Amino acid sequence: METESEPYVRLASLRQLHEVMADMNTARSLADTLQTVADGVITALGFELACVNLVRPDGDLVVAALSGNSAAEALITGRVGSRDSWDRRLNMGEKWGDLVFIPHTEGWVLDDDDVPQWYTDGPAPRFEDEWHPSDRLFAPMYTPGISGSSCGELLGVISVDRPRNGRHPGAWGREALQMYAFQAAIAISNARLRANMQRALVRLERDQQALRASEESFRQAFEYAPSGMAIAEMGGDQHGRILRTNDALCRLLGRPASAMRRYSFSDLVHPEDIGTLLRTSAEGGRAELRLGRRDGTYVWVSLRNSVVADAADGPRFLLTHVEDIEERKRRELQLAHRASHDSLTGLPNSAELRSRLASRLCRRADIDGLESLDAAYGHPAYDANGHGFDFAGTTASYDGYDHHVHTVAPEEGRDDGAKGLAVLFCDLDGFKSINDRFGHNAGDAVLIEVARRLSRGVRDGDTVARLGGDEFVILADGLGKADAQDLAVRLRNEIIQPIRAEGRAVRVGASFGIGWAHCGMTADEVLKSADERMYVEKRSRPKQHRRAG
Repeated sequence: METESEPYVRLASLRQLHEVMADMNTARSLADTLQTVADGVITALGFELACVNLVRPDGDLVVAALSGNSAAEALITGRVGSRDSWDRRLNMGEKWGDLVFIPHTEGWVLDDDDVPQWYTDGPAPRFEDEWHPSDRLFAPMYTPGISGSSCGELLGVISVDRPRNGRHPGAWGREALQMYAFQAAIAISNARLRANMQRALVRLERDQQALRASEESFRQAFEYAPSGMAIAEMGGDQHGRILRTNDALCRLLGRPASAMRRYSFSDLVHPEDIGTLLRTSAEGGRAELRLGRRDGTYVWVSLRNSVVADAADGPRFLLTHVEDIEERKRRELQLAHRASHDSLTGLPNSAELRSRLASRLCRRADIDGLESLDAAYGHPAYDANGHGFDFAGTTASYDGYDHHVHTVAPEEGRDDGAKGLAVLFCDLDGFKSINDRFGHNAGDAVLIEVARRLSRGVRDGDTVARLGGDEFVILADGLGKADAQDLAVRLRNEIIQPIRAEGRAVRVGASFGIGWAHCGMTADEVLKSADERMYVEKRSRPKQHRRAG
């Protein structure tokens, strides 16, 4: 992430951040979870040094895990800092949301307290946001609440040092670190909860006396767990039926405990997620899916199964842990949307446009492969839409394209009613003069209004994207040549209407080039073809007619 340029963030970086957060929930023990948290900061957040300080039962904080420097790890792991010293640190400096940043100009007052530290040397900052070796950045972790929000009790602190890009984190980097600390707190709480339950299960297997003694402990851990818990039947005709739920799960789904006993999780899961549920193995299975609330809405949860075994009869019940991840999913969707959409107009950006266009086009090599199947069978193995024919009981298939509908462009010079995927390349006329005369705020207002008018003028399912600057692209499937021409005329007539910008009415014109996508072309080739046709259309009209007023 150190090479990212905000506010644009690569999807690969988002996937990496998602993967390290998922890894925190798959660690086998609390110690593994803590080390995974520290390692994830180095892997996905762009820092060279990370330390996890965990609150002990007596309130002091111990260095539980460190990543990024073996010498520092050997020196300070296991050392303890007093709670008073940590409270002083967390109440100093600048507040970046839940994060605490103490610049080097203030941090000198902490040099003599008892918090274990690792000192690094380096020159003074050369510019305002350059990281100084004595800068400190802390991400507090709080115990999670029922609905996924922090309930205020400090669980630990992640401290980070030495950003790889040498700069203070920007808005996205801060949000990512804050979100990471939020998920780390959940993972640590869950690891502790799983450890407690595992110890309870060991005692259950020893003898009846230990069973009776641990029932109350298990009941309290189950009933008062901050996240949802359920016990379901395992095996037999009633496999998966919910037997018991805790208050947290009932509140999460808005359903009383008596009603929950009438369901299994397969009855509650979103129809699109039923396959995910079925693929989740009973023993140690984990899935992220949506469960239905009583009001008809759905909530994203992380569902994990553990087997409650009977010493004589084997597995008897499933203990299911249900964690509310709605907030995390919302943030992931927001981050993904920012990476794939233009920040000014809200339209899909150039990368998203190319992705959508490329998804409709199979490669030239795939078409060649289909032709080789034709030769092998002695007649066409696929019809014009890419559907396989059956030959003597054998269905032809090729690299998953047996259900691919080939995109075919209408023939050049003919208008026989054939329909295809039209690509309309739009370039605004007279936009530069608005920027020059009235400023970039006026120009931005024009671009926002043009984007709105284009989106309003197309059908549901069509794509309107901003390629960059004053260039827009429309993908419209199922159009003939006359339809595409009519669409371009309608959109041009919409655009040339006066636009209010910075308190004045301005006008821009628009030149459209219509290209056609077909399999065997790349997305760039399709866009280049439409771009070239746009310039032909622009040059064919007198300059004074390109913009109305």
